[in-house]
Amino acid sequence: MDTKHIRIKDFNYELPDDRIAKFPVTQRDHSKLLVYNHGNVSENMFYNIADYLPKGSLMVFNNTRVIQARIHFRKSTGALMEVFLLEPAKPTDYELMFQARGACSWLCMIGNLKKWKEGPLNRVINIKGRDVTLAAIRRHEQGTSHWVDFSWDDESVTFADILESVGELPIPPYLNREMQESDKVTYQTVYSKIKGSVAAPTAGLHFTDEVLRSIDEHGIEREELTLHVGAGTFKPVKSDEISGHDMHTEYICVQRKTLLKLIEHDACAIAVGTTSVRTLESLYYIGVRLADNPDATEEQLHIDQWEPYDTKPGLAPVDAIRNIVDYLDRNGLSSLHGSTQIIIAPGYDYKIVKMLVTNFHQPQSTLLLLVSAFVNGDWRKIYEYALSHDFRFLSYGDSSLLIP
Repeated sequence: MDTKHIRIKDFNYELPDDRIAKFPVTQRDHSKLLVYNHGNVSENMFYNIADYLPKGSLMVFNNTRVIQARIHFRKSTGALMEVFLLEPAKPTDYELMFQARGACSWLCMIGNLKKWKEGPLNRVINIKGRDVTLAAIRRHEQGTSHWVDFSWDDESVTFADILESVGELPIPPYLNREMQESDKVTYQTVYSKIKGSVAAPTAGLHFTDEVLRSIDEHGIEREELTLHVGAGTFKPVKSDEISGHDMHTEYICVQRKTLLKLIEHDACAIAVGTTSVRTLESLYYIGVRLADNPDATEEQLHIDQWEPYDTKPGLAPVDAIRNIVDYLDRNGLSSLHGSTQIIIAPGYDYKIVKMLVTNFHQPQSTLLLLVSAFVNGDWRKIYEYALSHDFRFLSYGDSSLLIP
């Protein structure tokens, strides 16, 4: 299959608005679970998912945490401005960014941009009983985003404090509603730890502590990795063919111990969510890159969107993971840091992911292409079943377990 010439209109389906879940179910693990098992479709409740997972298998979760990435300012004219944080610019490290005191810079999207010609935006906020003035200055465009310098007049306050006080959680635009206080809990996974995403890895929203215990009791091992989900996850495919679609870059971090666990499992994993898929599959190509360039820098450990299609390496997946561990050991590192722009679509050859937990995705989306590639083009059977059996769709919707 010539992946680059796939027509996105072939991945369309009718999604009535009333099938889009505006809110989650009251109990996370009481969502419905569609099970696609070697072409057969059935359904259950999510809290029974462990019954379908092979004993001794490895399940991989994305532990990213959604940040309160929307900041609103009001100009003296009364115009409301929204600054949407996309990724850190200075410092570029997420952990250092949230610890920043006094000043930092982000790449942002700007709402109501035409009203912000020049000069700073200011907002007085109360943090820990003190008034703090937050200022934002727009510097220049960088690609499709804007470099924005933030500063505040109290160096005892971190940028994490600023966001906790004034930021708003960026719930998906297709929910067509304002953020509610409950979203601060329900739009985070119970295992979220590492701040940095502007959208939740929503397949993980169904898991509860009870379900995780059930997985453990079934003899299934669990590991975590981090991919910070970018706003590009909502970017529609506007080109007729996917060759015209530019995938967004997302940053990944995988601990050495997780890589060793993958090696123990012969580089086979059950992925929770498409973000875990993108990370795990990118690991293979990072390992291939290191086979050719053992001394690669972090910047060189970036996977381009078409790399899997332009090269057909014969390296075994477990050997690719070993290459990464060797690289970490040579450099005295405990974790791999890299980035990926990978696009997974029909014609893609999955290397590591053997089973997938995922929600139901938007029509004509790159996530639907990923699912189609995973089930060898059989996505319509899955989605027709879900639509005819009252499954709820998108971020707060129901879940599926896909076993190709």
